[in-house]
Amino acid sequence: MARAASDYYERRKEAWLSDPDTRGHYERERREIEQIDSVIRSLDQLRVDAGISKTELARRIGRNPSSIRRLFTAQTARPELPLIVSIADELGARVEITAGQPVRPTRSRKRIPA
Repeated sequence: MARAASDYYERRKEAWLSDPDTRGHYERERREIEQIDSVIRSLDQLRVDAGISKTELARRIGRNPSSIRRLFTAQTARPELPLIVSIADELGARVEITAGQPVRPTRSRKRIPA
């Protein structure tokens, strides 16, 4: 029965994503989630490698321990950049941006003279 439900949802998802605008939005969101997850996993691994508990890390950066625990365990964390930077700094790391795929230019809109 689980397979049939899975097939049903896969068909629905493909039908939903057949619209180019919807697919573009979905792909952007998916990339954003993957990048956030990657950053959080990297920071958590640095924390573990340094032998620092989540509670101790929270104390060192002046945050509530429960918010740090949630950051590293929640399925849908969306941390603010200053928090990421403070954690990275405390763990002796840096946050950097690297170039990915080139951005496709958007269609320019025709301007209507006033």
